[in-house]
Amino acid sequence: MNFERIKAKGLAHNSYIIGSRGTAAVVDPRRDVQVYLNLAEKRGINIRYILETHRNEDYVIGSTELSKITGAEILHGPGMAWGYGSTIRDGQEIRSGRLLLTAIHTPGHTPESMSYILVDTATGSSPVMVFTGDTLFVNETGRVDLYGIENMPRMASDLYESIFKKLLPLGDGVIICPAHGAGSVCGLKIGDRDESTLGIERIQNPSLQCTGKDDFIKYKISERPERPPYFSLMEKYNQYGPPLLGHLPAPAPLSPSEFRLAQERGALVVDTSLPAAFGSAHIKGAYSIWLEGLSAFAGWVLPYDKPLILVLEKQADLDQAIRYLIRVGYDNIKGFLKDGIEGWYSAGLPVERLPVLSVQQLKEMLDAGDDLLIVDVRDQQEWQEGHILGSMHIYVGCVEEKLGEIPRDKPIVVTCSIGHRSGLAASILQRAGYQRVFNLLGGITAWRNAGLVLVAS
Repeated sequence: MNFERIKAKGLAHNSYIIGSRGTAAVVDPRRDVQVYLNLAEKRGINIRYILETHRNEDYVIGSTELSKITGAEILHGPGMAWGYGSTIRDGQEIRSGRLLLTAIHTPGHTPESMSYILVDTATGSSPVMVFTGDTLFVNETGRVDLYGIENMPRMASDLYESIFKKLLPLGDGVIICPAHGAGSVCGLKIGDRDESTLGIERIQNPSLQCTGKDDFIKYKISERPERPPYFSLMEKYNQYGPPLLGHLPAPAPLSPSEFRLAQERGALVVDTSLPAAFGSAHIKGAYSIWLEGLSAFAGWVLPYDKPLILVLEKQADLDQAIRYLIRVGYDNIKGFLKDGIEGWYSAGLPVERLPVLSVQQLKEMLDAGDDLLIVDVRDQQEWQEGHILGSMHIYVGCVEEKLGEIPRDKPIVVTCSIGHRSGLAASILQRAGYQRVFNLLGGITAWRNAGLVLVAS
Protein backbone atom coordinates (compact mmCIF):
# COMPACT_ATOMS: atom_id res chain seq x y z
CA MET A 1 0.00 0.00 0.00
CA ASN A 2 1.19 3.48 -0.88
CA PHE A 3 0.13 6.24 1.51
CA GLU A 4 1.12 9.91 1.59
CA ARG A 5 -0.20 12.81 3.66
CA ILE A 6 0.21 16.17 1.89
CA LYS A 7 0.16 19.14 4.23
CA ALA A 8 -0.66 22.64 2.98
CA LYS A 9 0.92 25.19 5.29
CA GLY A 10 -1.03 28.28 6.20
CA LEU A 11 -4.39 26.57 5.92
CA ALA A 12 -3.30 23.57 7.98
CA HIS A 13 -4.98 21.45 5.28
CA ASN A 14 -4.30 17.74 4.91
CA SER A 15 -4.92 15.79 1.74
CA TYR A 16 -4.01 12.19 1.04
CA ILE A 17 -3.00 9.91 -1.80
CA ILE A 18 -3.43 6.16 -1.30
CA GLY A 19 -2.68 3.48 -3.87
CA SER A 20 -2.11 -0.17 -4.58
CA ARG A 21 -1.15 -2.19 -7.64
CA GLY A 22 -0.90 0.73 -10.00
CA THR A 23 -4.05 2.67 -9.05
CA ALA A 24 -4.71 5.39 -6.50
CA ALA A 25 -7.29 7.67 -4.91
CA VAL A 26 -6.74 11.23 -3.70
CA VAL A 27 -8.76 12.58 -0.77
CA ASP A 28 -9.54 16.33 -0.62
CA PRO A 29 -6.88 17.61 -3.06
CA ARG A 30 -5.62 21.16 -2.86
CA ARG A 31 -5.78 23.44 -5.90
CA ASP A 32 -2.11 23.34 -6.90
CA VAL A 33 -2.25 19.67 -7.88
CA GLN A 34 1.22 19.00 -9.24
CA VAL A 35 2.23 17.42 -5.93
CA TYR A 36 -0.20 14.53 -6.53
CA LEU A 37 0.98 14.04 -10.09
CA ASN A 38 4.59 13.93 -8.91
CA LEU A 39 3.80 11.38 -6.22
CA ALA A 40 1.80 9.22 -8.62
CA GLU A 41 4.66 9.25 -11.12
CA LYS A 42 7.17 8.44 -8.40
CA ARG A 43 5.10 5.50 -7.15
CA GLY A 44 4.09 4.28 -10.61
CA ILE A 45 0.36 4.61 -9.94
CA ASN A 46 -2.57 6.13 -11.83
CA ILE A 47 -5.02 8.38 -10.00
CA ARG A 48 -8.48 6.91 -10.69
CA TYR A 49 -10.60 8.42 -7.92
CA ILE A 50 -10.89 11.79 -6.21
CA LEU A 51 -12.82 11.57 -2.94
CA GLU A 52 -14.21 14.69 -1.30
CA THR A 53 -15.16 14.52 2.35
CA HIS A 54 -17.42 17.61 2.11
CA ARG A 55 -17.86 20.97 0.44
CA ASN A 56 -14.86 22.66 2.01
CA GLU A 57 -15.24 26.23 3.27
CA ASP A 58 -11.70 27.41 3.89
CA TYR A 59 -9.90 26.71 0.62
CA VAL A 60 -10.53 26.07 -3.07
CA ILE A 61 -10.76 22.32 -3.67
CA GLY A 62 -8.48 20.95 -6.39
CA SER A 63 -10.77 18.15 -7.55
CA THR A 64 -11.76 19.56 -10.94
CA GLU A 65 -8.19 20.63 -11.66
CA LEU A 66 -6.83 17.16 -10.90
CA SER A 67 -9.67 15.40 -12.72
CA LYS A 68 -9.08 17.38 -15.89
CA ILE A 69 -5.45 16.26 -15.98
CA THR A 70 -5.91 12.62 -14.91
CA GLY A 71 -9.46 11.77 -15.94
CA ALA A 72 -10.13 10.57 -12.38
CA GLU A 73 -13.72 10.25 -11.19
CA ILE A 74 -14.79 12.81 -8.56
CA LEU A 75 -17.08 11.49 -5.80
CA HIS A 76 -18.75 13.44 -3.00
CA GLY A 77 -21.57 13.21 -0.48
CA PRO A 78 -25.37 13.30 -0.88
CA GLY A 79 -27.90 16.08 -0.40
CA MET A 80 -26.23 18.86 -2.37
CA ALA A 81 -26.75 20.06 -5.95
CA TRP A 82 -23.18 19.57 -7.11
CA GLY A 83 -22.03 21.19 -10.33
CA TYR A 84 -19.42 18.53 -11.07
CA GLY A 85 -18.54 14.94 -10.19
CA SER A 86 -20.90 12.25 -8.90
CA THR A 87 -22.67 11.57 -5.62
CA ILE A 88 -21.46 8.55 -3.69
CA ARG A 89 -23.92 6.49 -1.64
CA ASP A 90 -23.62 5.63 2.03
CA GLY A 91 -21.97 2.21 2.14
CA GLN A 92 -20.71 2.32 -1.43
CA GLU A 93 -17.38 0.56 -1.99
CA ILE A 94 -14.46 1.59 -4.16
CA ARG A 95 -11.53 -0.68 -5.00
CA SER A 96 -8.03 0.48 -5.77
CA GLY A 97 -5.76 -2.51 -6.20
CA ARG A 98 -5.90 -4.40 -2.91
CA LEU A 99 -7.41 -1.44 -1.09
CA LEU A 100 -11.10 -1.32 -0.29
CA LEU A 101 -12.60 2.08 0.50
CA THR A 102 -16.12 2.30 1.93
CA ALA A 103 -18.00 5.57 2.04
CA ILE A 104 -19.98 6.36 5.18
CA HIS A 105 -22.25 9.37 5.53
CA THR A 106 -21.11 11.37 8.58
CA PRO A 107 -23.10 14.63 8.65
CA GLY A 108 -22.76 17.24 11.37
CA HIS A 109 -20.03 19.60 10.27
CA THR A 110 -21.98 19.85 7.00
CA PRO A 111 -24.99 17.81 5.89
CA GLU A 112 -23.17 16.11 3.00
CA SER A 113 -20.02 15.17 4.96
CA MET A 114 -18.58 11.77 4.10
CA SER A 115 -15.87 9.67 5.70
CA TYR A 116 -14.01 6.86 3.96
CA ILE A 117 -13.00 3.61 5.67
CA LEU A 118 -9.85 1.97 4.33
CA VAL A 119 -9.27 -1.79 4.43
CA ASP A 120 -6.03 -3.26 3.12
CA THR A 121 -7.24 -6.65 1.90
CA ALA A 122 -3.65 -7.81 1.53
CA THR A 123 -3.40 -7.98 5.32
CA GLY A 124 -6.95 -8.60 6.50
CA SER A 125 -10.56 -7.46 6.48
CA SER A 126 -10.52 -5.01 9.40
CA PRO A 127 -10.41 -1.23 8.92
CA VAL A 128 -6.91 0.25 8.99
CA MET A 129 -7.67 3.95 8.51
CA VAL A 130 -10.62 6.28 8.21
CA PHE A 131 -10.52 9.60 6.37
CA THR A 132 -12.69 11.77 8.59
CA GLY A 133 -12.69 15.13 6.80
CA ASP A 134 -13.89 17.82 9.20
CA THR A 135 -15.97 15.42 11.29
CA LEU A 136 -13.23 14.31 13.68
CA PHE A 137 -9.82 15.88 14.19
CA VAL A 138 -6.95 15.20 16.54
CA ASN A 139 -8.20 16.53 19.91
CA GLU A 140 -11.22 18.25 18.35
CA THR A 141 -14.43 17.81 16.38
CA GLY A 142 -15.77 19.86 13.48
CA ARG A 143 -17.48 23.22 13.91
CA VAL A 144 -21.27 23.12 13.66
CA ASP A 145 -22.09 26.80 13.01
CA LEU A 146 -21.79 26.98 9.24
CA TYR A 147 -25.53 26.77 8.62
CA GLY A 148 -26.39 29.45 11.17
CA ILE A 149 -26.80 29.62 14.94
CA GLU A 150 -30.39 28.41 14.70
CA ASN A 151 -29.24 25.12 13.12
CA MET A 152 -26.36 24.43 15.53
CA PRO A 153 -28.33 22.04 17.81
CA ARG A 154 -29.41 19.93 14.82
CA MET A 155 -25.90 19.90 13.34
CA ALA A 156 -24.37 19.03 16.73
CA SER A 157 -26.88 16.19 17.11
CA ASP A 158 -25.93 14.85 13.67
CA LEU A 159 -22.23 15.15 14.51
CA TYR A 160 -22.73 13.17 17.72
CA GLU A 161 -24.49 10.37 15.82
CA SER A 162 -21.78 10.33 13.15
CA ILE A 163 -18.92 10.08 15.64
CA PHE A 164 -20.41 7.85 18.31
CA LYS A 165 -22.53 5.59 16.12
CA LYS A 166 -20.46 5.35 12.93
CA LEU A 167 -16.81 6.22 13.54
CA LEU A 168 -15.92 5.06 17.06
CA PRO A 169 -17.45 1.57 16.55
CA LEU A 170 -14.88 0.95 13.80
CA GLY A 171 -12.36 0.08 16.53
CA ASP A 172 -9.82 1.76 18.80
CA GLY A 173 -6.87 0.81 16.60
CA VAL A 174 -8.14 2.54 13.46
CA ILE A 175 -5.93 5.46 12.39
CA ILE A 176 -7.76 8.73 11.73
CA CYS A 177 -6.84 10.92 8.75
CA PRO A 178 -8.57 14.31 9.19
CA ALA A 179 -8.70 17.11 6.63
CA HIS A 180 -6.98 19.63 8.91
CA GLY A 181 -4.31 19.99 11.56
CA ALA A 182 -3.49 22.59 14.20
CA GLY A 183 -4.16 26.16 13.16
CA SER A 184 -7.15 25.49 10.92
CA VAL A 185 -10.25 27.67 11.29
CA CYS A 186 -12.36 24.51 10.96
CA GLY A 187 -11.76 23.56 14.60
CA LEU A 188 -11.01 25.63 17.69
CA LYS A 189 -8.35 23.48 19.36
CA ILE A 190 -7.05 20.93 16.87
CA GLY A 191 -4.06 19.07 18.32
CA ASP A 192 -0.56 19.82 17.10
CA ARG A 193 0.26 16.33 15.84
CA ASP A 194 -0.63 14.32 12.77
CA GLU A 195 -1.07 10.83 14.18
CA SER A 196 -3.98 9.54 16.21
CA THR A 197 -6.43 6.66 16.42
CA LEU A 198 -10.10 6.39 17.22
CA GLY A 199 -9.13 4.90 20.57
CA ILE A 200 -6.86 7.80 21.49
CA GLU A 201 -9.57 10.28 20.51
CA ARG A 202 -12.22 8.37 22.46
CA ILE A 203 -10.08 8.69 25.60
CA GLN A 204 -8.43 12.11 25.14
CA ASN A 205 -10.53 14.28 22.81
CA PRO A 206 -12.31 16.89 24.99
CA SER A 207 -15.42 16.84 22.79
CA LEU A 208 -15.75 13.10 23.28
CA GLN A 209 -15.66 13.26 27.07
CA CYS A 210 -19.23 14.55 27.24
CA THR A 211 -21.55 12.38 29.32
CA GLY A 212 -24.11 11.91 26.56
CA LYS A 213 -25.71 13.38 23.47
CA ASP A 214 -27.35 16.32 25.25
CA ASP A 215 -24.08 17.23 26.93
CA PHE A 216 -22.25 16.99 23.59
CA ILE A 217 -24.80 19.27 21.90
CA LYS A 218 -24.50 21.81 24.72
CA TYR A 219 -20.69 21.67 24.43
CA LYS A 220 -20.70 22.25 20.68
CA ILE A 221 -23.26 25.06 20.56
CA SER A 222 -21.26 26.94 23.19
CA GLU A 223 -18.44 27.29 20.67
CA ARG A 224 -18.28 30.52 18.69
CA PRO A 225 -15.48 30.22 16.11
CA GLU A 226 -14.77 33.15 13.83
CA ARG A 227 -16.30 32.88 10.34
CA PRO A 228 -14.15 34.49 7.62
CA PRO A 229 -16.08 36.33 4.90
CA TYR A 230 -14.26 34.46 2.14
CA PHE A 231 -16.00 31.22 3.17
CA SER A 232 -18.95 32.28 1.00
CA LEU A 233 -16.86 32.27 -2.18
CA MET A 234 -15.13 29.01 -1.26
CA GLU A 235 -18.52 27.35 -0.72
CA LYS A 236 -19.71 28.55 -4.12
CA TYR A 237 -16.54 27.40 -5.87
CA ASN A 238 -16.52 24.04 -4.14
CA GLN A 239 -20.17 23.29 -4.88
CA TYR A 240 -20.24 24.32 -8.53
CA GLY A 241 -16.57 24.06 -9.49
CA PRO A 242 -13.86 26.75 -9.29
CA PRO A 243 -12.12 28.39 -12.24
CA LEU A 244 -9.53 26.03 -13.68
CA LEU A 245 -5.98 27.30 -13.40
CA GLY A 246 -4.14 25.17 -15.92
CA HIS A 247 -0.96 26.56 -14.40
CA LEU A 248 0.07 28.83 -11.56
CA PRO A 249 -0.14 32.59 -12.15
CA ALA A 250 3.11 34.16 -13.34
CA PRO A 251 3.19 37.70 -11.92
CA ALA A 252 5.60 40.07 -13.61
CA PRO A 253 8.61 41.64 -11.91
CA LEU A 254 7.79 45.34 -11.70
CA SER A 255 10.21 48.23 -11.46
CA PRO A 256 9.41 50.78 -8.75
CA SER A 257 7.81 53.11 -11.31
CA GLU A 258 5.73 50.28 -12.80
CA PHE A 259 4.73 49.15 -9.33
CA ARG A 260 3.67 52.68 -8.34
CA LEU A 261 1.63 53.01 -11.54
CA ALA A 262 -0.15 49.69 -10.87
CA GLN A 263 -1.01 50.88 -7.35
CA GLU A 264 -2.33 54.19 -8.69
CA ARG A 265 -4.56 52.24 -11.08
CA GLY A 266 -6.18 50.33 -8.22
CA ALA A 267 -3.99 47.32 -7.48
CA LEU A 268 -3.69 46.44 -3.80
CA VAL A 269 -0.23 46.22 -2.27
CA VAL A 270 0.36 43.15 -0.10
CA ASP A 271 3.65 43.15 1.82
CA THR A 272 4.64 39.66 2.97
CA SER A 273 7.52 40.79 5.18
CA LEU A 274 7.54 39.97 8.86
CA PRO A 275 6.03 42.74 11.01
CA ALA A 276 9.33 44.15 12.28
CA ALA A 277 10.61 44.58 8.72
CA PHE A 278 7.30 46.05 7.58
CA GLY A 279 7.42 48.45 10.50
CA SER A 280 10.80 49.85 9.56
CA ALA A 281 9.79 50.75 5.98
CA HIS A 282 6.82 49.97 3.74
CA ILE A 283 4.86 51.44 0.86
CA LYS A 284 2.00 53.71 1.89
CA GLY A 285 -1.31 51.86 1.66
CA ALA A 286 0.17 48.37 1.90
CA TYR A 287 -1.44 45.53 3.79
CA SER A 288 0.97 43.74 6.11
CA ILE A 289 0.28 40.00 5.74
CA TRP A 290 3.34 37.94 6.57
CA LEU A 291 4.07 35.09 4.15
CA GLU A 292 2.81 32.22 6.31
CA GLY A 293 -0.33 34.20 7.11
CA LEU A 294 -1.47 34.73 3.52
CA SER A 295 -3.76 31.71 3.27
CA ALA A 296 -5.33 32.30 6.66
CA PHE A 297 -5.82 36.08 6.59
CA ALA A 298 -5.94 37.33 2.99
CA GLY A 299 -9.55 36.20 2.77
CA TRP A 300 -10.48 38.31 5.78
CA VAL A 301 -9.32 41.63 4.36
CA LEU A 302 -8.57 41.52 0.62
CA PRO A 303 -11.39 41.93 -1.93
CA TYR A 304 -11.52 39.55 -4.88
CA ASP A 305 -12.33 42.21 -7.48
CA LYS A 306 -8.97 43.99 -7.43
CA PRO A 307 -5.56 42.86 -8.68
CA LEU A 308 -2.80 42.21 -6.18
CA ILE A 309 0.81 43.34 -6.35
CA LEU A 310 3.32 41.88 -3.90
CA VAL A 311 6.24 43.15 -1.88
CA LEU A 312 8.37 40.17 -0.86
CA GLU A 313 11.00 39.94 1.83
CA LYS A 314 13.01 37.86 -0.65
CA GLN A 315 12.21 36.92 -4.24
CA ALA A 316 12.48 33.22 -3.40
CA ASP A 317 9.18 33.65 -1.50
CA LEU A 318 7.26 34.31 -4.73
CA ASP A 319 6.25 30.72 -5.51
CA GLN A 320 5.00 30.13 -1.97
CA ALA A 321 3.10 33.42 -1.90
CA ILE A 322 1.35 32.54 -5.17
CA ARG A 323 0.36 29.09 -3.87
CA TYR A 324 -0.98 30.50 -0.61
CA LEU A 325 -3.11 33.02 -2.50
CA ILE A 326 -4.53 30.77 -5.21
CA ARG A 327 -5.55 28.21 -2.56
CA VAL A 328 -8.07 30.77 -1.30
CA GLY A 329 -9.12 32.00 -4.73
CA TYR A 330 -6.84 34.97 -5.40
CA ASP A 331 -5.85 34.35 -9.01
CA ASN A 332 -5.36 37.97 -10.15
CA ILE A 333 -1.77 38.47 -8.99
CA LYS A 334 -0.40 41.07 -11.38
CA GLY A 335 3.17 41.48 -10.27
CA PHE A 336 5.79 41.83 -7.57
CA LEU A 337 8.22 44.59 -6.71
CA LYS A 338 11.57 43.86 -8.28
CA ASP A 339 14.34 44.11 -5.65
CA GLY A 340 11.72 44.49 -2.92
CA ILE A 341 11.37 47.46 -0.60
CA GLU A 342 15.08 48.22 -0.98
CA GLY A 343 14.55 48.81 -4.69
CA TRP A 344 11.65 51.11 -3.86
CA TYR A 345 13.44 53.43 -1.46
CA SER A 346 16.65 53.28 -3.50
CA ALA A 347 14.61 54.76 -6.34
CA GLY A 348 13.93 57.74 -4.07
CA LEU A 349 10.29 56.86 -3.51
CA PRO A 350 8.63 57.61 -0.15
CA VAL A 351 8.09 55.03 2.55
CA GLU A 352 6.02 54.86 5.71
CA ARG A 353 6.95 53.47 9.10
CA LEU A 354 4.81 51.57 11.55
CA PRO A 355 6.37 52.16 14.99
CA VAL A 356 6.74 49.23 17.37
CA LEU A 357 6.75 49.09 21.15
CA SER A 358 8.29 46.58 23.51
CA VAL A 359 6.13 45.37 26.37
CA GLN A 360 8.38 47.26 28.78
CA GLN A 361 7.80 50.51 26.87
CA LEU A 362 4.05 49.96 26.90
CA LYS A 363 4.09 49.22 30.63
CA GLU A 364 6.00 52.46 31.27
CA MET A 365 3.46 54.42 29.21
CA LEU A 366 0.55 52.88 31.09
CA ASP A 367 2.20 53.51 34.47
CA ALA A 368 2.77 57.15 33.46
CA GLY A 369 -0.93 57.52 32.72
CA ASP A 370 -0.52 58.13 29.00
CA ASP A 371 -3.88 58.48 27.23
CA LEU A 372 -3.70 55.60 24.77
CA LEU A 373 -5.89 52.71 23.63
CA ILE A 374 -4.78 49.08 23.38
CA VAL A 375 -6.64 47.11 20.71
CA ASP A 376 -6.35 43.34 21.13
CA VAL A 377 -7.03 41.54 17.82
CA ARG A 378 -6.83 37.91 18.94
CA ASP A 379 -9.83 35.60 18.79
CA GLN A 380 -12.50 35.44 21.48
CA GLN A 381 -11.05 32.43 23.27
CA GLU A 382 -7.56 33.93 23.46
CA TRP A 383 -9.02 37.18 24.75
CA GLN A 384 -11.02 35.46 27.47
CA GLU A 385 -7.98 33.52 28.68
CA GLY A 386 -6.09 36.73 29.44
CA HIS A 387 -5.70 40.29 28.17
CA ILE A 388 -4.23 43.62 29.26
CA LEU A 389 -6.54 45.54 31.56
CA GLY A 390 -8.44 48.29 29.76
CA SER A 391 -7.83 47.01 26.26
CA MET A 392 -10.49 46.86 23.55
CA HIS A 393 -11.18 43.54 21.80
CA ILE A 394 -11.76 43.45 18.03
CA TYR A 395 -10.79 40.36 16.04
CA VAL A 396 -8.20 41.15 13.36
CA GLY A 397 -10.54 40.14 10.54
CA CYS A 398 -13.19 42.60 11.77
CA VAL A 399 -11.01 45.69 12.27
CA GLU A 400 -11.83 47.26 8.91
CA GLU A 401 -15.58 46.99 9.42
CA LYS A 402 -15.35 48.35 12.98
CA LEU A 403 -13.16 51.40 12.37
CA GLY A 404 -15.98 53.58 13.67
CA GLU A 405 -15.46 52.06 17.13
CA ILE A 406 -11.77 52.96 17.28
CA PRO A 407 -11.03 56.61 18.25
CA ARG A 408 -8.70 58.69 16.12
CA ASP A 409 -7.74 61.22 18.78
CA LYS A 410 -5.31 59.06 20.78
CA PRO A 411 -2.41 56.69 20.16
CA ILE A 412 -3.48 53.12 19.29
CA VAL A 413 -1.33 50.17 20.40
CA VAL A 414 -2.33 46.97 18.61
CA THR A 415 -1.54 43.57 20.10
CA CYS A 416 -2.11 39.89 19.39
CA SER A 417 -0.28 36.78 20.57
CA ILE A 418 3.16 37.54 19.09
CA GLY A 419 2.81 40.57 16.80
CA HIS A 420 1.87 39.11 13.40
CA ARG A 421 -1.92 39.59 13.38
CA SER A 422 -1.50 42.93 15.15
CA GLY A 423 0.85 43.99 12.33
CA LEU A 424 -1.94 43.31 9.84
CA ALA A 425 -4.47 45.19 11.98
CA ALA A 426 -2.09 48.13 12.44
CA SER A 427 -1.56 48.33 8.66
CA ILE A 428 -5.35 48.47 8.20
CA LEU A 429 -5.51 51.38 10.63
CA GLN A 430 -2.72 53.17 8.79
CA ARG A 431 -4.52 52.64 5.48
CA ALA A 432 -7.60 54.22 7.08
CA GLY A 433 -5.65 57.34 8.00
CA TYR A 434 -4.83 56.71 11.67
CA GLN A 435 -1.72 58.73 12.45
CA ARG A 436 -0.46 57.31 15.75
CA VAL A 437 -0.47 53.51 15.51
CA PHE A 438 1.98 51.13 17.22
CA ASN A 439 2.47 47.37 16.97
CA LEU A 440 3.33 45.60 20.23
CA LEU A 441 6.39 43.39 19.65
CA GLY A 442 5.89 39.92 21.05
CA GLY A 443 2.30 40.71 21.93
CA ILE A 444 0.58 39.01 24.83
CA THR A 445 3.17 36.23 24.83
CA ALA A 446 5.92 38.73 25.61
CA TRP A 447 3.71 40.51 28.15
CA ARG A 448 3.08 37.24 29.97
CA ASN A 449 6.74 36.15 29.79
CA ALA A 450 7.78 39.49 31.26
CA GLY A 451 5.69 38.69 34.32
CA LEU A 452 3.15 41.43 33.66
CA VAL A 453 -0.47 41.16 34.72
CA LEU A 454 -3.25 39.84 32.49
CA VAL A 455 -6.94 39.73 33.34
CA ALA A 456 -9.36 36.99 32.26
CA SER A 457 -12.99 37.39 31.33
